[in-house]
Amino acid sequence: MTKKSRQGLRRFRVEVRSWGNYVEQIAELKRVLAKKPRTLQIEIIGTGEIPADSALRFRTALMERSPKTRVVTNAHSTLQGGSLLLWLLGDSRTIRDDARLYFRHTTLSEDDEVPVNGAWKDEEPAYRDSYSTIDPDEGDYARVLQIINEYLPVKEMAGRLIGVPVLRQFGLIENEKVDEAPRDTRTPVGRYQPTARSTA
Repeated sequence: MTKKSRQGLRRFRVEVRSWGNYVEQIAELKRVLAKKPRTLQIEIIGTGEIPADSALRFRTALMERSPKTRVVTNAHSTLQGGSLLLWLLGDSRTIRDDARLYFRHTTLSEDDEVPVNGAWKDEEPAYRDSYSTIDPDEGDYARVLQIINEYLPVKEMAGRLIGVPVLRQFGLIENEKVDEAPRDTRTPVGRYQPTARSTA
């Protein structure tokens, strides 16, 4: 759902639901971004988790926007996994004071992905029984964690609740009005700089 409140500012609502897909909402987001609004405010409403594939498609749409469009994300509820990723993609962010963030560890290991440069030719695949097949969706979730790791240390924080004071500590939220003059900030304020990326 999209609302145009005043010149240059558009509001876009994402209702979080763990079932189904977000095809129509992502298509609508692309249409809104094609109009190159000065500011797009994304309202994230509802508990649950956006599936990793959908979260990555939201990210692709936002990454392809005009550099003149500033994105503000506003979370009304606790965020998990893919929902958290969408929130982090804002140039600036707000969140309900008593809301939390959460993401789990991935069940994939480094051995679950085919290595580059033909190294796979010389490797013997690890034994797997019939109960330990790889879920391709988990590969998308691992990618979500890689991106989250650019903002928050995944290895240290996965499986734990993250409160607003920690978000302030990492510079992920700031006190500002969403109607301020736009600024081109493709790199989010306070972006975490990991020394070694880990999505364990």
